[in-house]
Amino acid sequence: MSKITPCLWFNGEAEAAARFYISLFPDARIERVMRSPAETPAGPAGQVLSVEFRLAGTRFVGLNGGPQFPFTEAVSFQIDCADQDEVDHYWFALAEGGSEGQCGWLKDRWGLSWQVVPRRLPELLGDPDPARAERAMQAMLTMTRLDIAVLERAADGA
Repeated sequence: MSKITPCLWFNGEAEAAARFYISLFPDARIERVMRSPAETPAGPAGQVLSVEFRLAGTRFVGLNGGPQFPFTEAVSFQIDCADQDEVDHYWFALAEGGSEGQCGWLKDRWGLSWQVVPRRLPELLGDPDPARAERAMQAMLTMTRLDIAVLERAADGA
């Protein structure tokens, strides 16, 4: 069991969100759905209180806490992507029903922020040649979904 577990506050859609997220990541699963044992002011007996799920080895809890605390960009999850196919897989699935942001950031349909980042990006931005790194940075700043080929061409000055 993880010592620290991110708890994501949803407005009644924790189970739907968890099921969506586990459909995207390999080796992901729902570990437990906790339902209310009795009727409460928040809803009937049997409604989902929380969902424990695992994505890429990390344990999460989705809590149906209500509308009081929506997600903000102050917390996001970064997805390390090996190649463009992986970037595109996560980008298009997570952005559907959400909104695209700058430089590989997006919000999914629940408002949770994600950074979909190709492994190649930090290599280009950390290039020992400052001119290559700057050209890659300038290209990245013009993008929503990150495109590895465009970043590499920019770094090369092409």
